[in-house]
Amino acid sequence: MTQGKLLDANISQDFQPEPLDIEILRAFQEDARSSYRDIARKLKISVGTVHSRVTKLEDAKVIRGFSVDVNYSKLGYGITALILLQAKGKHLRDVETKLTKYPNVCLVYDITGDFDIALVAKFEATHAMDRFIKEILSMDFVERAVTSIALNSLKENLTIKL
Repeated sequence: MTQGKLLDANISQDFQPEPLDIEILRAFQEDARSSYRDIARKLKISVGTVHSRVTKLEDAKVIRGFSVDVNYSKLGYGITALILLQAKGKHLRDVETKLTKYPNVCLVYDITGDFDIALVAKFEATHAMDRFIKEILSMDFVERAVTSIALNSLKENLTIKL
């Protein structure tokens, strides 16, 4: 799905996963490199069944893609920032859409409370983070930002066990 759009926007409200769908998703969670044949063998079903169920899960936007779990700190991105933003109400979606375009932004959430937007971004150095924050603060309709820096990462994974 393209960045900047609500991730649930095109999900069919009628789609109800079957137990087999959950088993297939669990298999991919264990190893996203599993082939349809590997999953079929493990679940004792045909390769065609795996293929058709995965296609349905993709069409329903349950599976949005396959990715690799990267340890960014080992690649030099040792700074993780949680940034809370206040934006002018009717322009909130515009600001959020712009934020999704930045390559170092990992997560953008539309939130409740004193702030409107929460984002997580990764940086190689404090000067890069400083430049990023100043750029955000100069955006039209951004009124306020509060930044916290993660001191340690205890868990960095958006996968929940099904």
